[in-house]
Amino acid sequence: VQLQASGGGLVQPGGSLRLSCAATGSTLSMYATAWFRQAPGAEREFVAGFKRGNGGTTYARSLKGRFTISRDAAQNTMYLQMSSLQPEDTAVYSCAASPKGLITSSMPLPTSYEYWGQGTQVTVSS
Repeated sequence: VQLQASGGGLVQPGGSLRLSCAATGSTLSMYATAWFRQAPGAEREFVAGFKRGNGGTTYARSLKGRFTISRDAAQNTMYLQMSSLQPEDTAVYSCAASPKGLITSSMPLPTSYEYWGQGTQVTVSS
């Protein structure tokens, strides 16, 4: 599977943004998929993800409520809706996929994923 993330940009504090992760070469529901982000000088951080098949979701506890993950089977695309954005949300956001049936505790680990998109920059600033 190939992943293409898009939708990043510059947004003011308190604003919203929707990121897209378009998949080609295979069907997204056959993979566990996730969004990660990485701020300058920081480690890659799990944001949210879907389990393979039934689409059960997992969120980073600190982000749940502001960020919502969804996917469109017809478009073979995963989305990340972000609201009430703050400067600390500034990062490169990437999507990832794994053909394995990941358990919940494995989903936040970057090493669980074999396929990565190129990332899209989100900058929250006034």
